[in-house]
Amino acid sequence: MWWIVWIILLALVGWIVGMFNGLIVLKNRVNEAASDIDVQLKRRHDLIPNLVNTVQGYAAHERELFEKVTQARSNAVSAGNTGDLKQKAAAENTLTSALRSLFAVAENYPDLKANQNFLALQEELSDTENKIMASRRFYNTNIRDYNTRREMFPITVLANAFKFGRREQFELEDIKERELPEVKF
Repeated sequence: MWWIVWIILLALVGWIVGMFNGLIVLKNRVNEAASDIDVQLKRRHDLIPNLVNTVQGYAAHERELFEKVTQARSNAVSAGNTGDLKQKAAAENTLTSALRSLFAVAENYPDLKANQNFLALQEELSDTENKIMASRRFYNTNIRDYNTRREMFPITVLANAFKFGRREQFELEDIKERELPEVKF
């Protein structure tokens, strides 16, 4: 009869270990997805100085705009180091807005619009924006799965005991911010 108790106890321990390991897998997927976003945001941040320098050569008198883009980039890089997802999203939204202004100014310079370096940078930035959007989607999907799993009974008991906290999605604040910057040449 004691062997039945051991079998039940082993099954219970196995079930708990399975729940715990499932949470670990989801947590690691969330961390991987967050890292993917960081890689794409760094790529974006690295492209911006080259873009500003290229536009600056054609529109030197737009100094205030260049300072705004440079400051927005600096704030986005700093926010990325804080670990605060809402602050990071807000800084990236501000940077997107500044880039829109930069591209709007670029429309006024026909020589710039024909510059191969500018066109290549614009294409790289557009590609990066698409990758950021895909990374955000991947991250938010993993967050949804993680949060759903950790809130289900009886896993929530285990999640709370081992401090598997709720994670926030990477949201854009304004519906306009969900669109890529539009550039017309």
